[in-house]
Amino acid sequence: MKYRSQHLGKGLSLSYPSPLHIVRGEGSYLFDKTGRRYLDTVNNVAHVGHEHPRVVHAGQAQMALLNTNTRYLHEAINLFADQLLSTFPPELSVVHFVNSGSEANELALRMAYTITNQKNMLAMEVGYHGNTNATIGVSSYKFNGKGGHGKPDTTHLIPLPDAFRGIYRGENTGAKYAKHVDDIITQLTSNGQKIAGFIHESIISCGGQIELPDGFLSQVYATLRKAGGVCIADEVQTGCGRVGTHWWAFEMFNVIPDIVTIGKPLGNGHPLAAVVCTKAVADAFANGMEFFNTFGGNPVSCAIGMEVMKVIKDETLMNNAFETGNYLKKQLKALQETFPIIGDVRGKGLFLGFELTDASLQPLEAQSTYLVNRMCDYGILMSTDGPDHNVIKIKPPLVFSKKNADELIGRLQMVFKEDMMKI
Repeated sequence: MKYRSQHLGKGLSLSYPSPLHIVRGEGSYLFDKTGRRYLDTVNNVAHVGHEHPRVVHAGQAQMALLNTNTRYLHEAINLFADQLLSTFPPELSVVHFVNSGSEANELALRMAYTITNQKNMLAMEVGYHGNTNATIGVSSYKFNGKGGHGKPDTTHLIPLPDAFRGIYRGENTGAKYAKHVDDIITQLTSNGQKIAGFIHESIISCGGQIELPDGFLSQVYATLRKAGGVCIADEVQTGCGRVGTHWWAFEMFNVIPDIVTIGKPLGNGHPLAAVVCTKAVADAFANGMEFFNTFGGNPVSCAIGMEVMKVIKDETLMNNAFETGNYLKKQLKALQETFPIIGDVRGKGLFLGFELTDASLQPLEAQSTYLVNRMCDYGILMSTDGPDHNVIKIKPPLVFSKKNADELIGRLQMVFKEDMMKI
């Protein structure tokens, strides 16, 4: 810790007041230097489980044979691209391989800017899309947070479509939130400007595991396309079967984006990501300036990505996300009936969240932080998020089982009975 504080980046944080020294991972668990096991409910990057042996072997085998760039022909990149595209609607037929979700979203934004010749982007309030200059510029989670400098002039925000504590609440709020897009487009047009695109997560993660209201996304897509904009679905956290019913969360809303971005869960933590787009977008982006990524699509990354996708299918992990996720959500809702501090339970598959509020729906940040730290004492890793830091997010590896869910619920019951959690 002393060395980190002196020599590593000063913006680098550690989890928990007494940071954990983690030395090993396996399945749904992490292990510290003493051998203590922690149930991991938050590290979604280890998509098919920490250190899955098949994924590890695939990387080792290819690394021992060859690793080079995409300026040479190699069978792996074609095989991986074909396997990946088989999970998408046929309209999405071209892949660009990169190394991280931030890089994928950076490229997606560059595509939107290039093909529309515009810079104005529509984004979600409290959205997060990465750590590069362009992605921070569309991430109000960052630019409106600590150390941020506020909204760039070219970014236009849709109010967080939170049916629980947002500006419109309850059922049938989709059209009300989507109406803000019409207002933004009208204002831009009156100023002689146009829109480049719209970037969104299909379930808003850092904003508090917010499910988009019915009808919202399809209405926004229609408005954006009528105005000449490009629709970008950020599937970095919600993709690869995590929602349980579909490979990609945007499919839940019967829309087809122009561009989809995927991040490190595709590589189970290996630096692998991708941008999938329509042929029209790919053709318009290929304006003569070469797009070359030194490590994107290298043979080792492709071997790992292919194995991750095979494991998801062979171990029916998308179905497990559905079955275990529904089971866990039902248990959380039962817990809510006993402990009214749980104001809301939401999410799909193994991308869930519950929000702590008082009787007047005021956020309870202190209790949320206390809960996360006490759960760590009991050997369960959790984390808070949302604009008021009062949402507990649950996005474990997809091997998370009903037995794991029972362990989680049992420990939550214990903590919710403590004095700090009584309201």
